[in-house]
Amino acid sequence: MNLQRAYYLLAAFYSLLPLIGLVAILSGGGTPFAVAHLLLGALAVMGLWGFILKRGFMNPRMWQPLAVVLAIMAVGQLWVIFTMPVSNVALTWMLTSSIFSVMLIIVLFHYGKRDQPLWATPVEADAAKQLTQLLDSTSPLSAVHCEGEQENSVNVTKVGNHYHAKVTRRGKNGQETFERHFQHPETLVFFLEKFASVSVKDFRQASLS
Repeated sequence: MNLQRAYYLLAAFYSLLPLIGLVAILSGGGTPFAVAHLLLGALAVMGLWGFILKRGFMNPRMWQPLAVVLAIMAVGQLWVIFTMPVSNVALTWMLTSSIFSVMLIIVLFHYGKRDQPLWATPVEADAAKQLTQLLDSTSPLSAVHCEGEQENSVNVTKVGNHYHAKVTRRGKNGQETFERHFQHPETLVFFLEKFASVSVKDFRQASLS
């Protein structure tokens, strides 16, 4: 059995847990918080599948907060188990959700990192290939985008397998400069277009001028 198949089986197993929980609730079992556990669990399983399939589901900014919520819930449940008297049903729910949430917490935290190709749109992925080709031939690259009274200048450098971007934005309210480092060009493209309105086309025009 290869690693990828093992991941699929693991995700399939985790996908069964919300269904088992739903059957338990319909059968009269569960705690007052069981429905919340099921909803969060189903959402976490979606993130697990996204991580394994290397596909972006929903918004990347939601997954790390979800991991934090699951971690807080797991710690809180363990604290209740060891400090308060609980029924057998509640004990089963709390132990099960706490134990099986550990791996989900780790996976969702990594899945929610924005600097990954899986969060790139097809347009961003294509632009990243073009930008990589430009950087392989010329580094650093510079470009300027002007819109009204706003001027954004960008300097991009590739150092090894990492990308460094320096952005300077000038406007009527003054000037600000900030720098960011990225592991993947897809994230660099997203960053430049969102915070500087600079595209690969701007770099090409600058290199030809």
